[in-house]
Amino acid sequence: MFINDVPWRVPVAIHLQCGLERTFHTAFDALDFLENEWPLRHGERYDRAIDKCRGAISRAVPAEVAREAFIAACLEAGMPAVGRGVASRTEMPPKTATRT
Repeated sequence: MFINDVPWRVPVAIHLQCGLERTFHTAFDALDFLENEWPLRHGERYDRAIDKCRGAISRAVPAEVAREAFIAACLEAGMPAVGRGVASRTEMPPKTATRT
């Protein structure tokens, strides 16, 4: 991991256009993919993801903001996230009782 990198609490797994799945654990991983392997080098969400990932690496933007921007860019490019928003058991809010 890059020394200035900021890990995400929940990794992002996406389906690539070639059919493979790839998982990103940090803002630096996502930025590297955006800058070097991205299929569409344009788009509002792509530009925002680049900006937010750079901001997270420099500690000017919360890591989760960069994560959400990356997910949005993936959707814009036709690469859906797998398990987006799935949290671990410890991160899930407590269940509330429901009336029957």
